Amino acid sequence: MAKRYGAKVYSHPWLGYAKQKQYAMSLCSHEWVLNLDGDEVINSSLIDALKAIMEHDKADSVRFWRNDIFIDKPLSSWTKKTNNHRFYKRSKSFFDDSRLVHESATVNGKEIFINETFDHFGYSTIAAITNKHNTYSSLKADEKFAKGKKFSNLKLITIIPLVFIKEYFFRRKIFSGKRGFILAVMKAYYAFSKEAKLYENYQTKQKTNL
Repeated sequence: MAKRYGAKVYSHPWLGYAKQKQYAMSLCSHEWVLNLDGDEVINSSLIDALKAIMEHDKADSVRFWRNDIFIDKPLSSWTKKTNNHRFYKRSKSFFDDSRLVHESATVNGKEIFINETFDHFGYSTIAAITNKHNTYSSLKADEKFAKGKKFSNLKLITIIPLVFIKEYFFRRKIFSGKRGFILAVMKAYYAFSKEAKLYENYQTKQKTNL
């Protein structure tokens, strides 16, 4: 489909999230890079805003809102959105390959935020989120283990209620009804899974290395 519209399409063996995006950025022929995943869509308003930033050279990187689509529709406008760093100058950016997941380009330059959004369909179903959380929590635990970060008994006990309160009340998922409640619970369990898998790593991998 991309080729039909004149795009250059490259295939490459999977290197991991950060390394794969660093490789993709090396293929870019222009200074500005727009980093989008396959489950993300931009709109004309965002495109116009990014064009203006390029034309007037207002910054070296740009953050804007991510609009999560969950169970077939967006969350309430009262629910706090996540802002992502997705548009930046190639010559001033790089990906830290020690980050196994939740990778983001590091940019040596001026960063600005614009009040625009892009749609994210990666949370469209509970099954999709569950699968992602399972993969990401394993990678995050492996990353922490490799960096020598220790698990916390206190965190294991308290992280579920604390993250739920943060997501449901402070990030205002309460305004998204049952969908917001479900998502807050899933976020809390994801946080718990990362810590539990880090504990598991110390119980298994550490013994293997002895």
